[in-house]
Amino acid sequence: MAAEEDPEVHLGQLKRFSLRELQVATDGFCNKNILGRGGFGKVYKGRLADGSLVAVKRLKEERTPGGELQFQTEVEMISMAVHRNLLRLRGFCMTPTERLLVYPYMANGSVASRLRDRAPAEPPLDWQTRRRIALGSARGLSYLHDHCDPKIIHRDVKAANILLDEDFEAVVGDFGLAKLMDYKDTHVTTAVRGTIGHIAPEYLSTGKSSEKTDVFGYGITLLELITGQRAFDLACLANDDDVMLLDWADS
Repeated sequence: MAAEEDPEVHLGQLKRFSLRELQVATDGFCNKNILGRGGFGKVYKGRLADGSLVAVKRLKEERTPGGELQFQTEVEMISMAVHRNLLRLRGFCMTPTERLLVYPYMANGSVASRLRDRAPAEPPLDWQTRRRIALGSARGLSYLHDHCDPKIIHRDVKAANILLDEDFEAVVGDFGLAKLMDYKDTHVTTAVRGTIGHIAPEYLSTGKSSEKTDVFGYGITLLELITGQRAFDLACLANDDDVMLLDWADS
């Protein structure tokens, strides 16, 4: 059990949570607390012992020799990216079988949910708010590219990864996770990570990412903001419409 919660591991000012703390906070990672799921794993809403609400990301992962040190290194890198428009990492949990990241809970969900899955009582995003979201997310990405050392390439910029705080300020989430998950991939080829409809063509064909990869994803996100449509929607096939939002915009 000592290896499960090693008190000697400290990453800057991050809090190291015990697995038990996060199990209690999320009611045992109960399905009713799932906020979302994606290529990196599931995200659960939780309430800590002090009453604060958090989002707990439970990473998909296979056990890999040497993975613990790489995980610590990358988590520390993520924690040093502090900006108004970036989702700040609050803490982490690491056991022989689990990797979890703890973030503040964003009250207004993601841009994607506000565009397409809002409750009947929730008003649509007005154009001024959409403009603020576009500018805020651009500032966050610019910080990752120009002010982090080493620079952080997001590799999955999309409306679902841009969250909204209580003031509807854009907060870019999931940055650093692509790099964080790569330590279990081969050292020769880095896995292409991203979402269909948002992946830059050159990244898909070569596996090499850069700031331009994120700029492409940001451009698709702007189309989502303007139209409210999904970047990739198979339902459009029924009407012989373009399934890719980019193809529709080009037509």
